[in-house]
Amino acid sequence: MKTFTYRQNIKPSDIEAIAGLVESSGFFSDEEIEIAIQLAEEKLDQKDASSYRFVFAEDDERVLGYTCYGLVPATAYSYDVYWIVVSDDLRGQGVGKLLMAETEQLIRQSGGRQIYAETSSREQYKPTQKFYEACGFHQEAFLKNFYNEGDSKIIYAKALK
Repeated sequence: MKTFTYRQNIKPSDIEAIAGLVESSGFFSDEEIEIAIQLAEEKLDQKDASSYRFVFAEDDERVLGYTCYGLVPATAYSYDVYWIVVSDDLRGQGVGKLLMAETEQLIRQSGGRQIYAETSSREQYKPTQKFYEACGFHQEAFLKNFYNEGDSKIIYAKALK
């Protein structure tokens, strides 16, 4: 397992790192890549006024992966995980699970009790679905044809103890 550290503060150089991670995954459309970049830019511009929070896993050379999460508006303790992406060369080596565990710990420390994550039902996203399940999430909802015909939204949930 590769050795790395966690960081929560976002830096201008993270914009390029996030773009590279999200693009290289092969999972996201150009529009989704732009959204990932916009969330990071908002955090940089608005700092603490932004509801988005980030956790970066990095070594001495680069960002290895990241999560973007936040308190669901108008809720007391429910959080969404908007993005979790790990570098292609490290996928399947446990980095994502460790990054999710760190994110869960930070959510817990902030008073969070419930985490939600969503993904597509398309075959391409089977590894993502299995990832959430391996991290202790369960399918909470299935919204048929949400994204497009034959492309449903799966909402996963996890209660924090």
